Amino acid sequence: MPDRCCVSCRKLAPKSEFWRIVRVFPSYEVKIDQGMGRSVYLCRNLTCLQQAEKKDRLSRALKITVPKPIYETLHQQIAGNSSYNLN
Repeated sequence: MPDRCCVSCRKLAPKSEFWRIVRVFPSYEVKIDQGMGRSVYLCRNLTCLQQAEKKDRLSRALKITVPKPIYETLHQQIAGNSSYNLN
């Protein structure tokens, strides 16, 4: 299976190591790890999440404004799961 690339740090890894952020077609909703449409991958760590949020990388890659609740959900997943890397 081909590797995927983090939209923040550009790390290559299997897609199971990333969150998949999707702009669902045709509704243009933004969802995490579900749906079909334009998607980007983001490392499951705090550093990449903060950089992606600060530099608006998800919105630029998906060509749509990513709502705040998406970032809040990702922050909660990091805080709630000690298996994620908090670098």
